[in-house]
Amino acid sequence: MNRIAITIKDGGNGKRQTVYEQITDRIISMLEKGTVPWQKPWKVATGLPRNLISKKPYRGINTLLLHSMSYESPFWLTFHQAQQLGGMVRKGERACPVVFGKRVKEQDEQTGEETGYTVLRLYNVFNLSQIDGLKNIPATAETPATVSTPAEDIIALMPKRPEIKYGMSKAYYSPSVDIIAMPDRARFDSEAQFYSTIYHEMIHATGAKSRLNRPTLTESAGFGSDPYCKEELIAEMGAAFLCGQAGIENTIQNSAAYVQNWLEQLQNDKALIVQAAAQAQKAADFILGTKFEDAVAG
Repeated sequence: MNRIAITIKDGGNGKRQTVYEQITDRIISMLEKGTVPWQKPWKVATGLPRNLISKKPYRGINTLLLHSMSYESPFWLTFHQAQQLGGMVRKGERACPVVFGKRVKEQDEQTGEETGYTVLRLYNVFNLSQIDGLKNIPATAETPATVSTPAEDIIALMPKRPEIKYGMSKAYYSPSVDIIAMPDRARFDSEAQFYSTIYHEMIHATGAKSRLNRPTLTESAGFGSDPYCKEELIAEMGAAFLCGQAGIENTIQNSAAYVQNWLEQLQNDKALIVQAAAQAQKAADFILGTKFEDAVAG
């Protein structure tokens, strides 16, 4: 069984917050300002946010947090990394928090079964454009991050892909018959809308017992239940990750009721956004055929 250990930090006002609370409060602040971070249009030219030194893309909730900052450059550094390159963060610039997960293994003394847990820690990073005086900048910063997967290939190459049935009145995934139902392409206002919709249903499909066996799908009690709400958030964020991988630009209009619903969900469950983002990343990895890694790592 997996557990998650949470590092607690002092928020500076005497109130001690978990990593979950700090990240959730940041997402809530965005929602209150009308920004839905998992539905923010992707910039095709810049690609996914990534660390300048390691060259690795950020993952899970970190992708959404950094992308939502709307900087032109996709590259990020910690304060210490900036100093290592001879740079200095400009006075008055504010960092963006990212979550890193370190996997710790242990063994059950009674059964001998190997178990483990993840320790979450919060770090602050700065965008390349917030830093002056950098020297010996890696060559990757001189050109935009490239998009690696064509949108249609994401659909065609999904491992263990269920049947996709077009010509239906609405889009949905049916776990009982393992089918993705989709309206014909001509009914969508744009190609971007079509892909974001089918990616959403593909993320749902990864939760089937024959794939990732995700409890939020297999144990959902239906509309309005806690598993249902979490599964919907996983599907929305997973679709966003796939759109980012394909470089799809999409503008989505959100109703006040939609935003209010997620505000209430996140206020009631401080772990929801981080855990759902981790599951969404794992689902996207499955569809892309990439190796699963710790989805909260950056």
